[in-house]
Amino acid sequence: MSHIQVRIAAVAVLLAPLAACSSGSGPDTTVRSAGHGATEAARVRPATVTVVPEGRGVRAGVPVTVTAAGGTLTSVRVADADGHALRGTVSADGASWASQRKTAPGTSYTVTATTAAKAGTKSTTTSVFTTAGADKVNKVDWRPGTHTTVGIAQPVSLVFDHPVTDKAEVEKELKITTSDRTEGSWGWMKDWSGRDRVDWRPREYWKPGTKVTLDAELNGTDSGDGGWFVRDYSTTFTIGSTSQVAKVDLDRKLLTLERDGRTVRTIPVSGGTPGGDKRSWRGTAVLMAKEGTINMNSETVGLGDAYDKMVDHSMRLTWSGMYAHAAPWNDRWFGNANMSSGCIGMSTADAAWFYGQVRPGDPFEITGRDTKGTVAPGNGFGDWNVSWDQWQAKSALR
Repeated sequence: MSHIQVRIAAVAVLLAPLAACSSGSGPDTTVRSAGHGATEAARVRPATVTVVPEGRGVRAGVPVTVTAAGGTLTSVRVADADGHALRGTVSADGASWASQRKTAPGTSYTVTATTAAKAGTKSTTTSVFTTAGADKVNKVDWRPGTHTTVGIAQPVSLVFDHPVTDKAEVEKELKITTSDRTEGSWGWMKDWSGRDRVDWRPREYWKPGTKVTLDAELNGTDSGDGGWFVRDYSTTFTIGSTSQVAKVDLDRKLLTLERDGRTVRTIPVSGGTPGGDKRSWRGTAVLMAKEGTINMNSETVGLGDAYDKMVDHSMRLTWSGMYAHAAPWNDRWFGNANMSSGCIGMSTADAAWFYGQVRPGDPFEITGRDTKGTVAPGNGFGDWNVSWDQWQAKSALR
């Protein structure tokens, strides 16, 4: 990588011909003899500044470094055309400066460096470099949304448009800040859609009232085969003021809503029909969204033409199509038998009440002998079905 060396003409040198006639308080730089003039020129010689990278079309995704020889850096600013500056720090000896952020693709940066020469002369130099554009751009879909209030099991989840082959490089740019220093970890997986995804979950359920902030400073990060990120992402959300858990016992055909460890209400339900593809999932599912009245079509979940109907008070639990919802057509089975196509059905009255109590992020702890398996991490938010040690091992930085 080539260097720009910018030699800064000191103000004192430019004023030298006038010094004999001026009464200013600055240093006297009048040339008195050939030998003495050479000494004075050396004394006021400005610092040499070097900026990396330099030129046009340089590769993005690297930090900017500025170094000074024959003096020290007193300030450095590296900013794009919109005035957005890269954070950075000057070294303790003043000899160098390095940005904390990487350069973004397709961006022109102006570097302004102020130096102090050994003789005390201050000078400022400006240089410009431009990064090459991105051949492919990777984008992110993230949850939960900004300024939302969610339940105690809600993970932070990022799904990427294109594959992330350099997961460690991406994960280094992701930062979670919590109001109570919650312990947690990132874990990589395949989303149900087949796309790369990374979630951050606490070691245990969130404490009620915790405030959470995600800062994904991805602009200028190369995800590998999936291309470059060209923007940052952030979200701030709050955990609800109560610890709320829905416990679903498929053997007893009962759903119990617990709040702060106390039973609020127990509802008779009917789960998935045993012995085949209509069985329900077990383990911890997380309420993904309250979708209200929606059309449910069995063909979309691989169950042929078993049903096609509008369903009220629908609460999504997995991407594969398991919901809790009103199922008045199954009323004779509530509390008696599991006869649904995989969902947790209940009466319209019970579903209406329950729908009004729960929020996205609430955990559904589902147990039962005859189920089709445990909810996978990528099928909705099945992160809690992985032990803490196994979850930590999913981090690319472990």
